Amino acid sequence: MGPVSLLPKYQQLNPWKGDLAKMTHLQAGLSPETIEKARLELNENPDILHQDIQQVRDMIITRPDIGFLRTDDAFILRFLRARKFHQADAFRLLAQYFQYRQLNLDMFKNFKADDPGIKRALIDGFPGVLENRDHYGRKILLLFAANWDQSRNSFTDILRAILLSLEVLIEDPELQINGFLLIIDWSNFSFKQASKLTPSILRLAIEGLQDSFPARFGGVHFVNQPWYIHALYTLIKPFLKDKTRKRIFLHGNNLNSLHQLIHPEFLPSEFGGTLPPYDMGTWARTLLGPDYSDENDYTHTSYNAMHVKHTSSNLERDCSPKPMKRSQSVVEAGTLKHEEKGENENTQPLLALD
Repeated sequence: MGPVSLLPKYQQLNPWKGDLAKMTHLQAGLSPETIEKARLELNENPDILHQDIQQVRDMIITRPDIGFLRTDDAFILRFLRARKFHQADAFRLLAQYFQYRQLNLDMFKNFKADDPGIKRALIDGFPGVLENRDHYGRKILLLFAANWDQSRNSFTDILRAILLSLEVLIEDPELQINGFLLIIDWSNFSFKQASKLTPSILRLAIEGLQDSFPARFGGVHFVNQPWYIHALYTLIKPFLKDKTRKRIFLHGNNLNSLHQLIHPEFLPSEFGGTLPPYDMGTWARTLLGPDYSDENDYTHTSYNAMHVKHTSSNLERDCSPKPMKRSQSVVEAGTLKHEEKGENENTQPLLALD
């Protein structure tokens, strides 16, 4: 008789040759590599997946002050994945998700892409979303900060557009497991623009993304950041979790450090990558409909369904795109230099979301 493994049966399975009948319908469509990644990194066990979900659902009764508007298996599963199947943490995130929406009702009123404020933000490239994923299967989001025209877009509408985009993207189970990356380019971002980033609105963003959304962020990367963006760190640091701080990286204008973490073949030329320059209308066209153009208005009625809808000519004029400012990033030759102890804050994580 051969040696007996002490591992649970599901951990003894070879993901390439194992008993795929044990895979539940909730894992249907996932690649074998992603299923194995979920098992190893997130503690996802198909044998007890439904029990894990039900245990989170059973906790809902402990928070009668919160309206849990959606509690189906697929929805709860994304919260378990975001918290590595720690059930209490997953429930806490689920509760915070709905509580955040209860406390900020105005943000989620008419929460769809044809809302005028969200539509303008999307057309202006907030956020940008790259079509291809990186070598770890993560979706890359882009923010070109200088494109924030404060006479046209409020910070709240930009945040709403980002949250709506994440709602659309998180429907993909592969992204629930592999996660996201965010790159913020601060080229040409003025001190006047930065002065509008008050502690209250920064905290609103941190609460919405770090504390109340079931997405796994593998890194938040700042490029071309001016000195006053560094100063913002002192404002937001009290609101950041340790895990978040460890995942925000300040690269300055030398992108070698960025390329060590995100390969150039997955990046547009603005970030020293081999892809063409990013088209600011790419993600807006995805949400607003396949026939979207600068002259016509289309709508995405909710984060679950897309369809075409014409709106008024006034809204068309309001949402006509303005010239976008492009990145001033440069890639310097040579390897990433090692900085002295007093200088290393420039390349250390500033913000990270989990």
